[in-house]
Amino acid sequence: MTGGPVTARHRAGPAGLLLVAAAAWVWVATRWADMQAMPGTMGLGLPAFLAVWTLMMAAMMLPATAPVAALYARTIRVHRGPHMVVFTAAYLLVWAAAGLPAYALATGLGRTAGLPAPMGTAVAAAVFGFSGVYQLTPLKERCLARCRSPISLMLRYASYPGPSRDVRAGAHHGAFCLGCCWSLMVLLAAYGLMNLWAMVVLAAVITGEKLAPAGRLVARAVGVASIALAVAVFWVPALAPDLTGGGTAGM
Repeated sequence: MTGGPVTARHRAGPAGLLLVAAAAWVWVATRWADMQAMPGTMGLGLPAFLAVWTLMMAAMMLPATAPVAALYARTIRVHRGPHMVVFTAAYLLVWAAAGLPAYALATGLGRTAGLPAPMGTAVAAAVFGFSGVYQLTPLKERCLARCRSPISLMLRYASYPGPSRDVRAGAHHGAFCLGCCWSLMVLLAAYGLMNLWAMVVLAAVITGEKLAPAGRLVARAVGVASIALAVAVFWVPALAPDLTGGGTAGM
């Protein structure tokens, strides 16, 4: 008779993450038409940009993080809800901090809209190439391995003492996810940070990398494809519409 309630409690952690992700997707879907036409930082100041960026990361990252949240919830015996809120908040705080270099990058890339098309194409090639090369590095492989097989992380988190455990665990896992996925977020620069379809595709890639049996092959395939795009964009500038003047029609 006790199996049902225990299972339900274990599911509370990932269910909460999925609800937050769903709410973030709804917000993005209702706002993207107004913001996608704005290059660079979407016309936002730093505080507003960080808020939008964090919502985007919640939408894209939390679904793939749900299995880790389920494992972490099993290490908590009482009051799982508040603990999981802190864990999730700390995880998202890492991605919010990543919004600072993202803002600087978006500001710089937004200025390419006024550059001659060949220069914008060269920038797009650099973005594709940089992202693709990182996908094939040992650091990417190490971070992805931790995200795919988090049992060792759970043993580490269980050893954290005191009330800061949830913050440390969420931030630590967020750091590994950032190391795993930041290069994919860079690709958003080529299509516009608020491009809904690019977000959907990249979220599917992130989920596939972390959860699919052939996730490592997915990561390498994306790296090879990004490098190929770095070459192809010189012949087809519309492959990077936000940097080469193609606008969202290039999607």
